[in-house]
Amino acid sequence: MTRTRLDPLTLYGILFIVFLYAPILLLPMFSFNDNTFAVFPLKGFTIRAYEQMVAERPLMNALKNSLIVASVVSVMSTVFGLLAAMAATRYRLPGRGPVLGLIMLPLVIPSIILAVALLIIIRQFLDLELTLWTVGAAHVLICVPFSMLVLVSRLEGFDRSLEEASQDLGENGWMTFWRVTFPLMLPGVVSSLLMAFTISFDEYVLAFFLSGIDQTLPIFLYSQLRFPSKLPLTLALGSSILIVSTLVVVVSELIRRRGSAQTI
Repeated sequence: MTRTRLDPLTLYGILFIVFLYAPILLLPMFSFNDNTFAVFPLKGFTIRAYEQMVAERPLMNALKNSLIVASVVSVMSTVFGLLAAMAATRYRLPGRGPVLGLIMLPLVIPSIILAVALLIIIRQFLDLELTLWTVGAAHVLICVPFSMLVLVSRLEGFDRSLEEASQDLGENGWMTFWRVTFPLMLPGVVSSLLMAFTISFDEYVLAFFLSGIDQTLPIFLYSQLRFPSKLPLTLALGSSILIVSTLVVVVSELIRRRGSAQTI
């Protein structure tokens, strides 16, 4: 009988995973704890925090605002990212390098610098009120590069002779895209939608500068952390988002694997 040895690299990997995910796993546990503070020992099981969460009107409004903004941003970012990815991979663009560099620029600019610059442009030059629309526009700006990177990778990952065969059989450019290209890149589109949604839903700095009186969820939660009595409610909301996010990631991974299998 052979004994499995635990080498230092494996031990380091286990400790690293525990360091990353143990605090996240503590979140649901403390959300059911019958105590205002997230401390050991646990006092008892209760769902009071979840009942307070549902009854908290400002929190529900902030959650609704974040869901609306993130949904619109994910769709718009994916559409713009798809057009940019198609242009970058299927056509010879004049000045391709500088254009792609300009699209990717928000990835390297610090969020606070970008937020201040957008605030000056929106208020001083365009004279627009700060609303959820301004937050959504800023989020599209930072999400398009991520969507484009995902979709470029997907477009370059399948056999282009399929598109050429479609055109040889008489289909025009639009029908070739709809019947051949889009189904093959659908896993990338889904990944782009989820990634943009997550980035927008979780974003704080741009929303803080550009949201006006309509708060998104990260801003509301940060403001509530000043009050210890609101901590159980925050834990309950965090746990709910964690469960939903995990389900979304699992579903998207299943879709991605299914798409990869069909491509092969």
